[in-house]
Parts: sequence; C-alpha cells; structure tokens
Amino acid sequence: MLCSKKKKPSFKLSTTIAVPSMKGHGYLDYTIENHSSKAFEKMDEFRRNNQLCDVLIKVTHNGQEEDFPVHKVVLASCSSFFKAMFTNNFRECYAKEVTIKDTCPLVMQRLIDFAYTSRITVGEKCVLHVLLAAMRYQMEDVAQACCDFLIKQLDPSNVIGISNFAKQIGCTELYNNGREYINMHFSEVTKEEEFLNLTHCELLDLVSQESLNVLCETEVYNACLRWMQWDLINREQYFTLLLNAVHLYALPPKFLAVQLKQCPILNKENSCRMFLSKIFQEMSLHKPLPPTKVRGNQLIYVAGGYMHNSLNSMDAYNPQTGEWIKLANMLEPRSGLGACIVSGLFYTLGGRNHFSTENTDSNSLACFNPIINKWTSRAHMSVARNRVGVGVIDGAIYAVGGSSGSNHHKSVERYDPEVNQWTSVAPMHVARIGAGIASCCGLLYAIGGFDGESRLNTVDCYHPDENRWHPRAPMRIIRSGAGVVTLDNYIYAVGGYDGTNQLNSVERYNIDRDYWESMAPMKHKRSAHGLALHQGKIYALGGFNAEGFLSSVECYCPETNEWIEVTEMPVGCSGMGVAVTMEPCPNSFEDFEEG
Repeated sequence: MLCSKKKKPSFKLSTTIAVPSMKGHGYLDYTIENHSSKAFEKMDEFRRNNQLCDVLIKVTHNGQEEDFPVHKVVLASCSSFFKAMFTNNFRECYAKEVTIKDTCPLVMQRLIDFAYTSRITVGEKCVLHVLLAAMRYQMEDVAQACCDFLIKQLDPSNVIGISNFAKQIGCTELYNNGREYINMHFSEVTKEEEFLNLTHCELLDLVSQESLNVLCETEVYNACLRWMQWDLINREQYFTLLLNAVHLYALPPKFLAVQLKQCPILNKENSCRMFLSKIFQEMSLHKPLPPTKVRGNQLIYVAGGYMHNSLNSMDAYNPQTGEWIKLANMLEPRSGLGACIVSGLFYTLGGRNHFSTENTDSNSLACFNPIINKWTSRAHMSVARNRVGVGVIDGAIYAVGGSSGSNHHKSVERYDPEVNQWTSVAPMHVARIGAGIASCCGLLYAIGGFDGESRLNTVDCYHPDENRWHPRAPMRIIRSGAGVVTLDNYIYAVGGYDGTNQLNSVERYNIDRDYWESMAPMKHKRSAHGLALHQGKIYALGGFNAEGFLSSVECYCPETNEWIEVTEMPVGCSGMGVAVTMEPCPNSFEDFEEG
C-alpha cells in the first residue's frame, strides 16, 4: 500500500479573492500610546519567569548573596553604568554572569524593578542607600527621585548630615539644596547636635558664607561660641580663626561691651580680647568704620502709607529679581509712620490712622519678624507722633519730633528693645515734623522738616554721650518730607517739599567737612516718599507730587551720579515706612499666601 505525502500549506492568495485597488496618495500613521509600557510589562513578566534573560546579576554584600536574571538591553537603557558594561567589549559584555559587590541585594532589587516598571518606592530608612546605589550605577531618574524626597525631609537636625553625604557621593543638586537650607535657617541649625559636631574647618567654611540669612551678626558670633563651648579644651585654639570669619564691625557696640565684660572664653584668650577691645574702641570714637558686607539677600520693605486712606499693607521688593512679595499686614493702618531695623527686625512707630471719617495720631510701636512673617506690638511711646523721624544708634531706636494734633514736637525719646522701654532724651532746638533722620558714627542727625510755621533747611546733630544737640551746616534748599540715608560718610537728602513745590533735587552732606553739595536730581519730583540704601545704591520709592501719588521707584548709583527708574510699586502711595533687612524665609510668606 502506497503512503501519500502530506502537502505543504500554501500561503498564496487565492486567485478567487479580489484585491481592491488603492487610488490616491493617502497613508496611515498609527500610534499606540501605551505600547512602550505594555512592552515593558511583558519584558518584566519574562524577567520574573526567567525567560529570554541573557545575563545573571549576582549581588553579594556582607555575606548576603542573591541572583537576578535580567535582560542586558533593559538595564543598559536606563543606566550609563550598565550601558558601558554591556556595549564596550568588556568581558562582561559576553559573560552570562556578572558579580556585583558592596551593594545590598534589596537595593539592587529596587533598581532592577525600576528599570522594568519605571516605579521606585523609598522611605527614610532606605533612601540614602538607594541614592548611593543610583549614583554609583548612574541611574539618574532614581537619583532625582531620592533627591526630591530628601529635599522635602530637610530640617535643622539632619540637614548638615544629608549635605555632607551628598557632597561625598557627588550629588550636586542635593548638596546645593542642603547648603541653601542651612543658609536660610542658620539660627535653628546651630542649635542642633550635628552643628556642634562639625570640625573646625567645616565650621569655618560655614560661617564664612556671605549668603547666611541671619537677622544680626550676633547670631554668627554666638554660634561660634556655642561650638567652642561644646568641647572647650580642644577647640579654644580656633577662636582667633573663627573671629576672623565673623563680621566684627557689624556687631552692635553694646553687644561687644557685654562680651568683653562677661564672656569666659575672652577672659582666657587674651589676644582675642585685645582684638575685640580694639574694635570696640574704634566704634566709640564716632569715626567711620571699615565697610562690612551684609550677609544674605536683603530686601526693601515697605509698610503702610497713604492713598486716600491710611494703608495696613506690607510688601518687600527684591532688587535682584525685580519681584514684590506680599507679606502679613500691619496690626493697624498707618501713614506718616517711621521705620527702622534693629538686629534684623523691622520696627514701625508713630504715624496716623487716616480715614474719611476720622484721623487718629498714633504712639504705637510694632515689630515685624521676617523669619516668621509676623507682627507683634511693643511698648508705646509717651506721646503720639505723626510724621515722626526715626534713627538707630547702637541698637536703640530714637523717635524724633513729629506731631500730635496741632502740637509739633521737639521732644525725642529712645527705645531699648532688650527691656521694651522708652526713655526721654534731650529735645531738639526746634520742633520738627517730616524731618529726615540719619545716624552715622554713633551720632544722630535731624535734617529739615516743618516746625508748624516754616519749612526748614537747618540740621542738628545729637551726641548720645553728651545728651546734647549741636547745630551743623544747613542744607542749600529748604526741605520737609525729604528722604535721607547715610552712604560712604555722606548723608544724602533727596526730594521733599519747600513750601511751594515738591522737589526732585538732591544734595549730600560731607560729615567730615561739614558742608553740603548738590548731586544729580531724580527723574520725578516727590515728597513723603520712601528712601532706602541697598547694596551701595539709593532707592526712592513712591511719594506725592502735583500729579498725585507715585508708584515709580528710582535707583541712584553714586559712582555714576545717575538716577534710573527700575520698577513700579504694587500701589502708588506716600508716607510709608521703608527699611532694608534680610529676605523672609520662603516658608513664612508661602504659608501666608496659601492662607
């Protein structure tokens, strides 16, 4: 019997099937959105079933060993380390097994899972191990995820350790974020054990940073003292080195006097004591001191003001970015107020609550802390003072002149923030409201103003050691409501009102030679404006002229003797309190905005 052969299956189109003709020039471009994810899901399934895997990763660590069958192409696609291993003719390129040491198998499991699934889960206990491995095997996405997690976990107790770890493994982004956190929260960080365990080199590097965001240089000095006292026997040898990193001329003279009298370390370190004593004596001579750099980013703060009614707003201008930041409102609306900075805190005093129905002059004092974005009330002055002049000498606030109703004051009182108390000092020779007040070399200058009958160009200088006022050379032009600042041993008087017109003229007083000279005028005439000194330049903000309330901000450069317009205020107004201090902590105003 013959056996018949099986026929091979035919894949030819049957001649009975008609193929339609395709006319025209159309085409199909079709994409499956989840194709890649579905393909990786299938590859992950192959991996878990050890199918089509072409290499076995053997991971050993501290006696532990675990095998991971994987596909080379998958690891190489998300790791520069494995790409180089499997594509550059190394022996591992052809090996069926690759041994990896000094990596925890659980960590490698997470990295491999990520390669196949794009998912990674980390917690506080494992994130540093995963980050270290991700940096080692150049898995950038995993490293980024770990960095993002750690940045959110930064706090004063761990930031130094995390920053040092990031530096050691070359994780630049995490390191930079850690250093920025330390700079912004320096005072809190210095109270933690990690800070106290720094080496002297690490501490020196930290306190040498100009970007430290501190209210006052006393925070840096006190931090160095705390570090030394943690291990005084072994650390007192570094005191001189640390003092050179502190901006000693930025310390208040009163603070230095207390240190020289009470600090136990200074009693032992005679050379340091002599060094600080010399600086204190220089401060006591009422002569110009060496310029000191200001730490951290400084902003121009604008509080209150007047635009048809008194305002309670508080805003800050960042000259570096040109941005305005909205901050917590004042405790009460006020215009014609004075403002100043003591130990980094922003103080406002006096002014008027002006509404369409009533006017109330104020004797209040309030303090704004930029770290927590909060106002607090302090001891009131003895009398209400609208359009008050304000100056600071050695940490004490002086309230000069002003008015209460129809009474124009020549009285002056001094506030001590440490004891929250006001005391009267010698009155001026004449009453002044809207006077410009400047402090320089431990002396206080009252410039121009209005005595109730006439606008003034006269200048008086207060010597706190004598408790007396002495006349100085008068200005060339009569000015009330002018802005004044001290810069490079000069006092600048900017704008104001002469009894007939608002002014754009500028003159400056040479403190050493007791004379005034004219400088370049502003672009705009303005009185009752704000004036601030920021990084060696003078900023004139807002004010009033014949055209109404101004919102423009001008900046003066002393090197070129030129004014330029730089920005606009959120609201045009006059009679604001303006001063410069540290940038608020981001969390403080972010929380405020969200609320």
